[in-house]
Amino acid sequence: MTMTDNDIAARQLAALYADGYSLETFERYPKAIGISRGNCLVLVENTETGLRMIGRPGWKMGGLMGVLVERDGRQVFQYKEEMIEATDERLDELQKFTAYVEVILHGGEHEQQYLNFFGKRTSN
Repeated sequence: MTMTDNDIAARQLAALYADGYSLETFERYPKAIGISRGNCLVLVENTETGLRMIGRPGWKMGGLMGVLVERDGRQVFQYKEEMIEATDERLDELQKFTAYVEVILHGGEHEQQYLNFFGKRTSN
């Protein structure tokens, strides 16, 4: 039996949800699904091979998500005109979030890197 792209996406979403990630939709992006945990957020879309990130993960703020940029020699998350500092703690949270989402979306391709960095999955 061959899995369809919807089957793959459903399994990926179920794995993220089971591990405590939130799933949300946004009126502005009707074909995207938001995956979040804590203050981190990434938009994904369904493809023939499962879910794919749309851009890079960012920080929840404003109406959606602030992206990581450099302003005046320092890193900040920016959403429209709003900016918050990209502290070491925020960057660490975003890095862990990104690594885990990549493991779920890309499987073995990123799993060993995740295991080496974090020691194990957040849950089974």
